[in-house]
Amino acid sequence: MPDASGALRARQRTGTGIGLLLVLVLGAALLFALPDDDGGSNDACRALTVGSWKADAGLDAEFARYGDDPTRTDDWTGGDGTHSVRLPDGRVLWLFSDTYLGRVYGPPNPHGESYAWRDAGTPLVRNSAVLMRQGRLETTLPAPLFADPAPGKWRWPVAARVEPRAPGSSEQVVRVLLWVRTAGRSPWIYGVPTATEVATLSLPGLRLESIVEVLGQQLVPDPSRRVLFGTTLVEEDGWTYVFGGDDGRAASRPVSHAYAARVPEGRLADPGAWQYWSGSAWVPGARPRPVLGDGRRTGVGSAFSVVREGGTYVLFTMAAGPEGLTSVASYWACSPAGPWHGPGKEFAPPLPPGQVAAYNPQAHPVLSGDGRLVLSYDVNWLETTGAADRLSRNVSLYRPRFLSLRLAAAR
Repeated sequence: MPDASGALRARQRTGTGIGLLLVLVLGAALLFALPDDDGGSNDACRALTVGSWKADAGLDAEFARYGDDPTRTDDWTGGDGTHSVRLPDGRVLWLFSDTYLGRVYGPPNPHGESYAWRDAGTPLVRNSAVLMRQGRLETTLPAPLFADPAPGKWRWPVAARVEPRAPGSSEQVVRVLLWVRTAGRSPWIYGVPTATEVATLSLPGLRLESIVEVLGQQLVPDPSRRVLFGTTLVEEDGWTYVFGGDDGRAASRPVSHAYAARVPEGRLADPGAWQYWSGSAWVPGARPRPVLGDGRRTGVGSAFSVVREGGTYVLFTMAAGPEGLTSVASYWACSPAGPWHGPGKEFAPPLPPGQVAAYNPQAHPVLSGDGRLVLSYDVNWLETTGAADRLSRNVSLYRPRFLSLRLAAAR
């Protein structure tokens, strides 16, 4: 596997969204959090870890079917930053960051290999959305769904939820958390963290109504200390707990820190309603303080996922060290602010052959049930030369894969 600097050079040469991969995979790890007296219930909290896992062949095949369809000329063919939210009518909205649209051609590719392929010059868009109905992907919304806020800036969608338009309202909307990044120089070639925004989409039509900045970071002078929220969220007792991270790795620190905020139901798009973990309490307008990570040897990647099982919060992130390119680790806590325990035993999900990496493990509760948890992970090519060609000559590389997990008591 190439080192971090090699991967950075690959991003400069390819323009294929490897920057997002880097920001997601390069941190991760042993978690140590501050105690929390009032964030989340600890009823029935128990130590949990991954008991078993297997590839979800059905979901993998469905994304391959949709992405490889040669009759489509302007639909999704590959992307990363995979998130999902179930809509009130039963459809599932899939959100992606850097995305390939366009036409896919059946095998063999121009190199004589048995892969579906796309033209090497196919451009990326910064975000996209695909609708699924009854387990079948149906259509790609006009992309990008969220336009660039200004030249040299872009938006990546992360977690989303359906909530009342306002507290107590019977009308529902979709809120989508967005990361804003600004083009920068090395080591910020994947973008300088700039702001967290919340977009509001109408229902059922998914028309973009508004985008509101909830936490600007432009005035934080050290980019490595800027915090973007929305990598994952958990709903509990009328609150939405929103997790985020900084980019400590880009400043040559070993790992990133994790942070937590909470917002009353129906107010995600209200900046004044956000409360941040200050180190001892949830405080409006406070400078967020880490809930885990010491900046030296413990912490997480800036993209991780948290789910709630009974009274237990379970966190999934790429593992620490070199294994962070191939292995997933899990941790557990009794509240969003910790303390967190773990990691549990790491596991390495299936990867295609070659210089590839896994990143951005994301849980999908909307597809889970009967004790089974669906987890996706994104895949990208890491080789420092020829990455753009590799992603075009085999379109299956730059797509999410899926696992079915079962949690078990940690020993």
